Amino acid sequence: MELRRELLTAEMIEPGTGQLVRTTIEVRFDPLTGHSSRILPERGLIPVSDFDLEAFARESQPRCPFCLGRVDRLTPRLAPRIHPDGRIARGEAVLFANLHAYSSHSSVSVYSPRLHYLPLGKITQRLLADNLATQVAFAKAVMAAEPQSRWASINANHMLPSGSSLFHPHLQGIVDSQPTTVQRMLADVPPQRFDAYLDAERRSGERYLGDTGRIQWIVSFAPIAPAELRAFATGISSPAELDDDLIGELAQGLLLALSAYAEMGFESFNCAIYGAPPATEGYPLNLRLACRSNLKPFYRSDSTFLERLHWEGAVDLVPESIARRIGERFRR
Repeated sequence: MELRRELLTAEMIEPGTGQLVRTTIEVRFDPLTGHSSRILPERGLIPVSDFDLEAFARESQPRCPFCLGRVDRLTPRLAPRIHPDGRIARGEAVLFANLHAYSSHSSVSVYSPRLHYLPLGKITQRLLADNLATQVAFAKAVMAAEPQSRWASINANHMLPSGSSLFHPHLQGIVDSQPTTVQRMLADVPPQRFDAYLDAERRSGERYLGDTGRIQWIVSFAPIAPAELRAFATGISSPAELDDDLIGELAQGLLLALSAYAEMGFESFNCAIYGAPPATEGYPLNLRLACRSNLKPFYRSDSTFLERLHWEGAVDLVPESIARRIGERFRR
């Protein structure tokens, strides 16, 4: 498989010196979907977090509907045909219906009603696994009640810059009869192309992070967003097919990745676990994880016209540099 890239050169006359300056932009093409991405010279577009998140948490907590003492009263319940109790709990995690639905079956699950403030460096494998488990149970329940809803995804907007409307950390689940655009694009990828992509990354070694057992992790060759990682779980195609062992393994990989983000100075991220219909032959359940701008007054959003309207990533964090910074975590 060719990991295709092309170099572009921009020229300008530098102010003050009058010198001709050349800048190189690398255009890369995603080997699965074909979307293109631009790797820019490092410019510090996302400064590390220096915002007092804990103080902001204290300020926002009194009005938070996901917090202890309010979550049962202020959040909607699931329909009885989906779950008789209206909520799904595992450990400290609690899942309920999304008040602002994105699909025919839309859920929210908090890691814990008591954890309004959960910096990435404090998150644990158990919190991640329990929260993922509630979403898996939700996907299974919906598919049992409504077999035509075969497309499931588990998603995260962590902190406000990622698109979250609430500070309290949570996951969101979508189970629907219709896939999202990227779900549809990935499901249309020939199975052998996934294998060829992972084989090419293993041989290269530049972006391959390692495996945690059945799940392989890489830094994205053509990232949509900064410090983007991808993971592939072979043998299953839907979140509804995750068992407890795979949930724990997925949580372990996410913990390694999120702790690396924290060490790099990032506190906001997006995550998507893209499911295809259960038992889709040759489709590996796959995940994309990327950091977002840090919260601060007048912060710069990392999502520009290129990302939103051209569907093209533009990042100044070189994937190979990210792999060097965090690769050892996956190889210990």
